[in-house]
Amino acid sequence: MSLEKVLLKRGQFYFIYDGDGQNFIVEDKTKRGLPVVESSIDDNVGLIAEKGRFYDGNGRGHVVSIRWSFPKESYTLEQVLKFADILDNRYKAIMEDTCPDY
Repeated sequence: MSLEKVLLKRGQFYFIYDGDGQNFIVEDKTKRGLPVVESSIDDNVGLIAEKGRFYDGNGRGHVVSIRWSFPKESYTLEQVLKFADILDNRYKAIMEDTCPDY
């Protein structure tokens, strides 16, 4: 049995996968490569998220969500796309502010 996830949609800053058949998985491309340190409820969204830790220039660790699991029984692909588009738009705004010539 293959453990590969089926890619459903790709945005500039996200991937949406068909997880284990019961969940849609939204993965933040900007946090790819971070090791997962915990899996817990994301307070902002109310969903189970895999979280990683990165360290800023002052050495402080920040725990951030890498992937969110959207149960198919509660969410449609359109609702998941809406969440992913909000994520995409947030990063596009940051990119425009920090790299206006990109």
